[in-house]
Amino acid sequence: MKNSLVLLLICLTAGILISSCASFRSGIEGEFAPTPDRNFGLEKVSVLFIFSHFKQSIGYDAIPKLERKNQIIRDFDDLFGDALNELSNVKRYTTFTEFSSDYGSPKRRDEKDSLMSTHDYVMRIKFSKEKSFVKHFLGNLFATASVTLLPIPFSQDYSVSLDLYNSEDILIKSYTRKASMTKWVQSFLIFIYPFHTEKRKEEEIYIAFMHDIFYQIETERVLVEE
Repeated sequence: MKNSLVLLLICLTAGILISSCASFRSGIEGEFAPTPDRNFGLEKVSVLFIFSHFKQSIGYDAIPKLERKNQIIRDFDDLFGDALNELSNVKRYTTFTEFSSDYGSPKRRDEKDSLMSTHDYVMRIKFSKEKSFVKHFLGNLFATASVTLLPIPFSQDYSVSLDLYNSEDILIKSYTRKASMTKWVQSFLIFIYPFHTEKRKEEEIYIAFMHDIFYQIETERVLVEE
C-alpha cells in the first residue's frame, strides 16, 4: 500500500512538471497584407512541392540537419492540405520530402529529378527550427533546481523559405517568413496549459507560414500556364 502511494505521488509530480508550462508564439515576420481576388479564370497548372525540414541546436550542432520522418511536425500533410486551398488553379500536384538518406540513394534522387521534369512548376519549401543549446541547458538546470517554482522561458525560432521554379528550372520568385515560440515553464502554469500547448502553437506557425505564402502567390498570379 505504501509503495503504491509513493508511486502515485511520483506519477502526479511528473505529470505536474510536464504540464506546468504554457507556449506563446510571435506574429509572422514578412506577412503579406493585401486581400487577394481568387484567380478562377487562370489556366490550371501542375506543381511539384519539394519539402525539407531542418533543425539545429546552436552551440551543439555544427550545421542544420535534415529531420527524419518521425521528427517532422506531426500531421504535416493535414496542415499542407489546408493551406493548399489558397491556390485556386493547381490542377495536379505531387509532394516529395527530402531526407538525409537521399544523399546516398541514387534511386531517390532519380525519382525527384523525374518528378521535376513532369510538372509546370516546382516549389522548394525549406522549414527550419533553431534553438540555443546553452540557453536550453541552463533553463533546464534552473527549472530543476527551483522545482519549476520560478518561470523559465525556452525559445525556438522558426523560418520558411520558398523558391519557385518553372519547368525549365529557372527561379521565378522567392519568399521567406519567420516566427518564434516561447515556452514558459512554471508550476502555476498548469492551469492554462490546456489553452497554450506547444503542439498547437507550433502547428499554428506552420499553418500561418504556408497559408500566407500561398496567399501571396495567388494574389500575384505567379502560377500561369507558360
